[in-house]
Amino acid sequence: MNLNSEAKTVSEAVNTRRSLRAFLSSPVPESLIREILVDAARAPSGTNMQPWKVYVLTGDARQRLCDTVSDAFDTEWAEHDSEVRYYPEKWFEPYISRRRKVGWDLYRLLGIEKGERDKTRQQHRRNFQFFDAPVGMIFSIDRDLSTGSWLDYGMFLQNIMLLARENGLDSCPQAAWADYHRAIRPVISLPADEVVVCGMAIGYADTRAIENSLITERESLNGFATFLK
Repeated sequence: MNLNSEAKTVSEAVNTRRSLRAFLSSPVPESLIREILVDAARAPSGTNMQPWKVYVLTGDARQRLCDTVSDAFDTEWAEHDSEVRYYPEKWFEPYISRRRKVGWDLYRLLGIEKGERDKTRQQHRRNFQFFDAPVGMIFSIDRDLSTGSWLDYGMFLQNIMLLARENGLDSCPQAAWADYHRAIRPVISLPADEVVVCGMAIGYADTRAIENSLITERESLNGFATFLK
């Protein structure tokens, strides 16, 4: 994969999209972000409900959010949790093995050994700097909507990431932000009837960063698909 190159086809965008964890500070034109969001909103949704809401943060607004949530992470980590359950309460196979592998593959690249909690914590903290990306997004949804709307939301998020690749940008969807909804809410004036879904970093990849060399594995077709004739 040639980081920062534009994807010429949908297939190329799909196959070169990765969750990167180091970005350049190079600014992204607001006009491009607006174009990506307008096109991404063509995602399908049940009865055209379009359940997505997006807060786009750059410049001082982005820094204010990063500082606020990073401070919350540093001082009140144990008191924060998501309003929605993203992961299972009890992990089981094959999901726990996949989770562990991607985590240790990343930490191995970064030189973080098992048991080095301070280094692990500092790497997790980088989520709340949007991994230095110049554009940060917080996504929310009306808390009274149901599972179908969350499924629709995933298609909208995927559209954003693929359209970013088409334009030579990269991204990282970040569930970690949802744990800090209490800290986020006053900074972006999030209404009480909206729930934080996730965050997303968008920018130009830092090609020098070792963590961006991580390519995650995928299950073989036979492992997840059943063809019936």
